[in-house]
Amino acid sequence: MASNILTQARLKKLFQYDPSTGCLIWRKTNRRAGTKHYSGYRNVFVDNRCYIEHRVIWMWVFGEWPDCDIDHVNRQRDDNRLVNLRLASRAENCQNQPIRRSNKSGVTGVYYHKASQKWAAVINVGSKQRHLGTFECQEDAVSARLAAQQQHYSFVV
Repeated sequence: MASNILTQARLKKLFQYDPSTGCLIWRKTNRRAGTKHYSGYRNVFVDNRCYIEHRVIWMWVFGEWPDCDIDHVNRQRDDNRLVNLRLASRAENCQNQPIRRSNKSGVTGVYYHKASQKWAAVINVGSKQRHLGTFECQEDAVSARLAAQQQHYSFVV
């Protein structure tokens, strides 16, 4: 992997990092490193290579490249405070996703099933989607989804 070229020593020589603000600062210019990408994450260029800033920060702090995802606890992709970063498997990282813009129910995994004219609830566990049932009212579908979340998800805020 190309990111293995960078070492913690090299990063500490190039940057300062403030864990309380999440800012990575160039030592040479005393300016904030990186730019915000349209995806919401911050990118930083080092030695003509682009890196995702939170992964560089992880290396700067802990001395090793993460071998899995890094989850932003509060779901804000540009908030790289150390208390907001945690290692996560891909499945755990997916548990902490914000609600999709196309969602009309206001709750992830709850939707109106037109054919039955009822509210339905689903949850993804592992790589399988589990149907939690159909309900006359939205509140019951939301309750079923939240109960399933508590049972199956450990990474939801």
